Amino acid sequence: MKKKEERSGARALVESLEKAGVEVLFGYPGGAVLDIFNQLPEAKFRFVLGRHEQGSAHMADGYARATGKVGVCLVTSGPGATNTITGLATANMDGIPMLLITGQVPLSQIGTDAFQEADMSGICRAVTKHSFLVKSADEIPETVAEAFYIATHGKPGPVVIDIPKNCQQAMTKAQYPERVSLRAYHPESSASTAQINKFAKLVNEAKKPVIYAGGGVIASGAAKDVAFLAHKAEIPVATTLMGLGSFDERDELSLRMAGMHGTPAANWAIDEADLIIALGVRFSDRVTGKLSAYAKKAKIIHVDCDAAQIDKNVSVDLGIIGDIKDVLTTVSSRIKSAKHPEWLKKIATWKKTHPVSWKVMHNGVIMPQQVIEAIDKATKGKAIVVTDVGQHQMWATQFFRHNRPRHFLSSGGMGTMGFGIPAAIGASFGDVEHPVVAICGDGGAQMTFEEIVVAVEHKLPITFVVINNGCLGMVRQWQQLFYSKVYSGSILTVKGRLHNEHLEQDLKYDYLPDIVKLAEAHGAKATRVINPEKLDGVIKKAVTSGMTNVIEVIVEPRANVYPMIPAGKHVSEMYFK
Repeated sequence: MKKKEERSGARALVESLEKAGVEVLFGYPGGAVLDIFNQLPEAKFRFVLGRHEQGSAHMADGYARATGKVGVCLVTSGPGATNTITGLATANMDGIPMLLITGQVPLSQIGTDAFQEADMSGICRAVTKHSFLVKSADEIPETVAEAFYIATHGKPGPVVIDIPKNCQQAMTKAQYPERVSLRAYHPESSASTAQINKFAKLVNEAKKPVIYAGGGVIASGAAKDVAFLAHKAEIPVATTLMGLGSFDERDELSLRMAGMHGTPAANWAIDEADLIIALGVRFSDRVTGKLSAYAKKAKIIHVDCDAAQIDKNVSVDLGIIGDIKDVLTTVSSRIKSAKHPEWLKKIATWKKTHPVSWKVMHNGVIMPQQVIEAIDKATKGKAIVVTDVGQHQMWATQFFRHNRPRHFLSSGGMGTMGFGIPAAIGASFGDVEHPVVAICGDGGAQMTFEEIVVAVEHKLPITFVVINNGCLGMVRQWQQLFYSKVYSGSILTVKGRLHNEHLEQDLKYDYLPDIVKLAEAHGAKATRVINPEKLDGVIKKAVTSGMTNVIEVIVEPRANVYPMIPAGKHVSEMYFK
């Protein structure tokens, strides 16, 4: 390690982040990180002040999802650090590269229950890829380099660096290392010749193959390789929620999303397939349903950079630990050009007879699916779409045509309400070329609405669309279908609008808080839409304005997400209405 001029640990940290290529740092100050904040005015990167540590963590996450770079967040000790746990868990479940830097009480006070002391190494163990507790200023540069390496090599994930205050204040000559070599961490792996040959043999012999693409395809930059394989061997492609955009849904080979709220064609194709080529997926319960009955007719190839995922939920015939892009590049020359006309004809029939669609329930009332279609139309499919979690999230998967990687950002495995607003802000800082639209429900929006002011402050061209149905829609849907219509804790309206037989005009402003007034109080331009005829125009005007806009859309509260495969059930038990 090179040693040059002496400076404080805090200054060494800022220099290390600069060396690592950090462009934006999200965060919130506090006593245990004031030495670091004192250095930020001179930093070469931009600092963005969130309004809550959870929001700041989601901003870093959104930035990472939109760019593929490491999202970085800085918070203080104690509650500042613990407030980020949800953000860490969200990034960890979805494999998002993130670095969280937390302040800590001085080393001499650790274990004394000092003011705002929290054992971050212990607390975050289950929701991070790795964590460091710095014990001297000399460790800071190398620790930062190692953290970036761990966050981005193998399956991406969040890493925490906990820095005691005395280490920030101590002087050091330590410099950022030119290269990183970790004795106990070597995640790189590649397929053997035998594995590649077996991969090709299984594909060449298949009569009803399906590619099942997940977030790992996007993380590895392998979308074009998936498309090449699909077209060469004429293989239809289904995706996971995290894999949306890994294959162009306008392509005739697209099955769109599979799973609980996926398309019938995708789910039936997987059930009927004789070969599933699973690329960068976890075989989540939201996709497999009843595990004992999942894809019983198929041989399964599973390629993933994370060895822990192979044979974890679904037993496979060929498991390959490696980078998806590398594997597909190697195997492509061994795969023969092929046609599967009968298979594609059957799939085309499923698509035609069971399309994902919607119909008006009450004249003059906006259907939530209309809102997604209006956004797709207004942005011409070129926006970065960020969702919160709930019914609107699933409608966004169904009624927006996903055509490229890193354009659809959503909390998948953790299902984190409150993700949408701050993640959209992070995405907007990361990608300035595309408009950003955040699609939220009225429940999730109220969890992190305070971050709207950050978008206003920085004049970010984000359109926040709040689909307001006066309830926690997905909870309400499950209560309707599986809990005898006992709507306990899921109704957000003042008068319980959901129970009215007909939608009356005087109930359309029945919601609290007033989202429009709340948005205006944060400095955003805000509009409420009730009339279906005005929806397209309002959304188009907002997304082309170049300003921060909040659009509250009052929608039909009884609309449900269909199709739906109940949790733990087989595709044969799919609900259509």
